[in-house]
Amino acid sequence: MDAFYAAVEVHDNPALRGRPVIVGGDPDGRGVVSAASYEARTFGVHSAMPLRTAARLCPHGVFLPGRFERYAQVSRQVMAVFESYTPLVEPISLDEAFLDVTGAPAGDGPTIARLLKDRVRDEIGLVVSVGVATNKLVAKVASDLRKPDGLVIVPPGEEAAFLAPLPVSRLWGVGPRARQALADYGVTTIGQLTSVPADTLRRRFGRHGLDLAQRARGVDPSPVISGHAPKSIGHEHTFDADVTDRSGLQGTLLWLAESVAGRLRRHGVAAGGVQLKLRYEGFETLTRQVTLSQPTTDADVLLAEANRLLDRALQRGRAVRLIGITAISLASARQLTLFEDGQRIQRLAEATDAVKDRFGERAITRARLLREAPRRRFSERPPDRE
Repeated sequence: MDAFYAAVEVHDNPALRGRPVIVGGDPDGRGVVSAASYEARTFGVHSAMPLRTAARLCPHGVFLPGRFERYAQVSRQVMAVFESYTPLVEPISLDEAFLDVTGAPAGDGPTIARLLKDRVRDEIGLVVSVGVATNKLVAKVASDLRKPDGLVIVPPGEEAAFLAPLPVSRLWGVGPRARQALADYGVTTIGQLTSVPADTLRRRFGRHGLDLAQRARGVDPSPVISGHAPKSIGHEHTFDADVTDRSGLQGTLLWLAESVAGRLRRHGVAAGGVQLKLRYEGFETLTRQVTLSQPTTDADVLLAEANRLLDRALQRGRAVRLIGITAISLASARQLTLFEDGQRIQRLAEATDAVKDRFGERAITRARLLREAPRRRFSERPPDRE
């Protein structure tokens, strides 16, 4: 999906069409950009950029706090279109998925790509860019090349030639450090990378070097896995002003625990462990984690463990800029129903979820959150792959 969060905002409010839209929150706040429309990108605004920087670059931009529930709703509509062509759909984030259309009744890859683009535009009102190739790596690279509204088809057998002129940063696993290390070998394009002996890459990058050698040639054996379960589920909050008050941190943890627990239940998984993240005023970041005695989707359990971790991690006198909770070591939630207490808690939580799904997040909440939770803005940020 092209500039997904911003595109949803424009779709829901056509008065924003043609204007630079920046999703992330208050431009005077300390959060980061979650998504930027293509109009905003012409000013140099991009995701993960501090909002204050975005405001300097694009002072006339429309800054919006973001509506995660709405984006998730639209994402489900888009995925339903995908699943009407093939059961092999692997969502990567709210706005991106791989589809294996081998043998699909609707036609070959290019045919289905055009059908997808037309249906998403006509039925949902959004634009999607599609890459078609024989494997996930090349299809992903192709989908990014001609945004927005792109369609790039890489015929079988032309994978290496297609990748060759592109910068090495297009390959999975090539971040800033790897890019600099490859530059030391005189490698800046993917084609140049194919000329580096595999043994050299293995010595420099370990096992990852052999993967790079394969990817540079357009080889990716990984299958499309439908129903791909998340490996972790987390939520974090950046404070408008650094916080030293412990009760304020605990109130925020309650809100975060509620959010994470609800998302665990929606995914049908339970937390086998809890991880706490703290970022201090000097941007020093630390994490602490604990393994649970049994998996849970109960916000109270997540909160209790997070508070224990906070006791261990919080340094006296230091102000906190960001705090987060992540559920880790996820397992199927079905085993929770083996215990009577687990059944009761699960039924109560599911009833609460149903109320929120029908009437909105604010329809039912804890009394303490009305007093202590921070003003909600869009701090929860799934991977941005635009």
